[in-house]
Amino acid sequence: MNFSLGKILNTPYPFYFRGKSLWQFALIIFLLAFLFNYFFAPFDVNPAEHRMDYFWISVIHSATPVLILILMYPFIYFSPSLEERWTIGKDILFLSIFLLLIGIVQFLIRDLIYDNPNNWSWGYFREEISNTFLVGILLVGIIISVNFNLLNARYIKEAQILEHKRMAKSIKKENLVIPIETQVKMDRFNLEVERFLYAKADGNYLVLHLVQENAIIKVLKRISIRDFEKQLRSVKEIIRTHRSFVVNLSYLSHVKGNAQGYQLSLKECDAVIPVSRNMIPAFEASLKN
Repeated sequence: MNFSLGKILNTPYPFYFRGKSLWQFALIIFLLAFLFNYFFAPFDVNPAEHRMDYFWISVIHSATPVLILILMYPFIYFSPSLEERWTIGKDILFLSIFLLLIGIVQFLIRDLIYDNPNNWSWGYFREEISNTFLVGILLVGIIISVNFNLLNARYIKEAQILEHKRMAKSIKKENLVIPIETQVKMDRFNLEVERFLYAKADGNYLVLHLVQENAIIKVLKRISIRDFEKQLRSVKEIIRTHRSFVVNLSYLSHVKGNAQGYQLSLKECDAVIPVSRNMIPAFEASLKN
């Protein structure tokens, strides 16, 4: 049971709290919350305490999540690695914090909405928090499950299409030798493209995985993954698929889809290489071309 729960929580999940997806999420939350609050009026309220029409009360309550997202945006913007490491568990934690902040703000604006001398009581504080979680868990649960299933089905289908196209043609291994300049002059080296499997970033270093006599060897070099990728742009079968990975597609053996994008299996090794969502267009273009 614990194993299954842990596996579910660690399942990769798309990070949609950035760019266009963030505002789409905010709009959906606003519309669902407004429709739910206005038409169902789920919580007992005394109309005599209202400082304004219930329509505007519903608008204010529903706009609170958008305000919270705007306040949280700097944290999201300055954490670029979140997208690559996001899981269902992290999404649930983030949304729990999100709902808690909404409940706190709903409590703080009670004087704006309700004419009640007990607005600033612990009873109403607990009530706003619990009401927010009751509604939020329902709405967010629907969004997460629908979004996960749609994306999972989409990338599984697209991975099957790419796999079929990949099997229809082979990518030729190019017997090239590319001189690579590193941050340390004496550490410069020549990369034999035919032996190169993939590279993984490790802080200020790069771990190269190379084929050598039916074995895989690891070579550590002091170079950023961005510089490494830049120096290999002339080699079309070598592409970057993730903020931490550069891959030689001529060793590609299988493409698998999940809700977060694609996962690649390579010949000669057991490594699973992720393709992050922002790298998907370039990866698809590389296979199709």
